[in-house]
Amino acid sequence: MRVLGIETSCDETGVAIYDSQQGLLAHVVSSQAAIHAPYGGVVPELASRDHVRKLLPLLRRVMTQANTDRSNVDGVAYTAGPGLIGALLVGAAVGRSLAYAWNVPGVGIHHIEAHLLAPMLEPEPPCFPFLALLVSGGHTQLIAVEQFGHYRILGESLDDAAGEAFDKTASLLGLPYPGGPLLAKLAESGDPNRFNFPRPMTDRPGLDLSFSGLKTHALYTLQRHGQDPTTKADIARAFEEAVVATLVIKCDRALKETGLQRLIVAGGVGANRRLRNGISKLALRRRVRAYYPRIEFCTDNGAMIAYAGYRRLQAHANDPLAFFAKPRWSLSAIEPS
Repeated sequence: MRVLGIETSCDETGVAIYDSQQGLLAHVVSSQAAIHAPYGGVVPELASRDHVRKLLPLLRRVMTQANTDRSNVDGVAYTAGPGLIGALLVGAAVGRSLAYAWNVPGVGIHHIEAHLLAPMLEPEPPCFPFLALLVSGGHTQLIAVEQFGHYRILGESLDDAAGEAFDKTASLLGLPYPGGPLLAKLAESGDPNRFNFPRPMTDRPGLDLSFSGLKTHALYTLQRHGQDPTTKADIARAFEEAVVATLVIKCDRALKETGLQRLIVAGGVGANRRLRNGISKLALRRRVRAYYPRIEFCTDNGAMIAYAGYRRLQAHANDPLAFFAKPRWSLSAIEPS
C-alpha cells in the first residue's frame, strides 16, 4: 500500500509518500518560521495563506522524488486536527479532493497520534505497548499506548506546554522566534550551578505537569540579576535543566505505575539534546528501552501523517466526502482502529 500524507496543522507544510513494502519513499517540509518571526509567534491567517501557496508545489516535488504518480497511490491521509482551523482546512480540502479525484480512500489523521507513531519510521521501531512522552509547542502529555488506536492519557500540562514555555522564556531573554532551539543553544554556555529553578509539581503525587511558573521564575530572576549576556545564559541553563528534570521525574513515575518496558519521546521538544540524555539515563537506570524519532521527524512533517494514514487505511478506514477539521480534538476521542 502506498499512501500520500499531508500535514498543515500549524506553521509547517509537509508532504510525504509512504510505501508499506519499501518504507518512506520521499518527504518534504516547508517551514514558515521566517514569515512569523516579525510577529513573535504564529499568525493563523498568514499560516493558512502560505499553506495554500506551498502545498501543491510540494506535492508535485514529492511525487517526483518518489518516482510515483496518481495511479500508484492507494490512499491519501491528511491532518484533520488538532491545530489552526484555517491551516487544517487547507490540507483537508486538498487531501480529500485528491482522494476523490483519484478514486482512492481518504482519511483524516489525528496530529498527536501521528507524532506517537513517528518512531515507527526508524530502522528499529518500538513494539506495542509503550509509554509515550509527547513534548511539543502545543502539547505535553504522558500517554500509555496499548496498541495502535488505543491510547490512555496518564498526565498532561495544566497550563503552558513545554515547547510553549521554551518559546516564551526565550522571548523574555530577547531571543527571536522560534526561540526554543535558540534557548537550548544559549544554555550550553550557561553556568549550571548559579541558579536552581524549581521542578514544578514533583513534590506531590500524580503525572500532570505545569510549566508557566518556570517562565515567571525566569522573569523574576532576570529582573533581579540584570540582563547581561552571562546572566541570560545562566538563566537559560537553569530553565532548561528544570524542564528536563521535571519531565524525567514524571516519566520515571509513569514507568513505575504502568510497568511498561518501552519509552518513546515524540514532538518538537523531543529534539532537545539535554532531554534525550536525561531520558536515556532514566531508561538505563530503569532497564527499559528508549526510542526517539530522528530529529527531522520531531517537528511537524508529512512522513508521520503518511505512516499513520497507512495504519488507518490498513484497518479499512475511509472518511466520507464531507471532510472535517477539528481545531480541538482530544486523543481519547479517537476511534480505535
